[in-house]
Amino acid sequence: MQQQIAIETKKVIEQLLEVAKLEEGDLLVVGCSSSEIANQRIGTGSSEEIGSIVFRSLLEVAQAHHIELAAQCCEHLNRALIVEKKVAKALGYPIVNVRPMLKAGGSFATAAFEQLQAPVAVEHIQAQAGIDIGDTLIGMHLQDVAVPVRIDQKTIGGARVVCARTRAKFIGGQRAHYQEQML
Repeated sequence: MQQQIAIETKKVIEQLLEVAKLEEGDLLVVGCSSSEIANQRIGTGSSEEIGSIVFRSLLEVAQAHHIELAAQCCEHLNRALIVEKKVAKALGYPIVNVRPMLKAGGSFATAAFEQLQAPVAVEHIQAQAGIDIGDTLIGMHLQDVAVPVRIDQKTIGGARVVCARTRAKFIGGQRAHYQEQML
């Protein structure tokens, strides 16, 4: 089961990155319910092992593409995010004082806190893309214009997966001309 979760997770991020047109340093927000992956109701069966496998798999691919990860905590920490300290500072995100744990933050955010080099928590971000594993509601952490990305790998374990990318807002009305590479 562990190997299958890793394989499915890598397929999800790779398929999203194919479509999302992320640039080096862009931010990818991920919410993950290990309970849903294990075919349980969200928040009822947190698994340190599953959280760790999913985060490690995502991190490996993200680093290979020079993309930064933001791991969303659960609702008990108001969906705060775990990021590298350098990312929070570079983007001007205020750091807050909290450390996720299995039942307060979730297994995925806990794994991020343990696996990142210098993890910190922030309350809000504006990511360029996102992955929602198990109905964790990441939309609040995406830039204003989110676009669904359809991928072939629709689940990780028992959890549904929804992906999104963002695009620049269109402004100017009827006479405006747009840059194709920003669509």
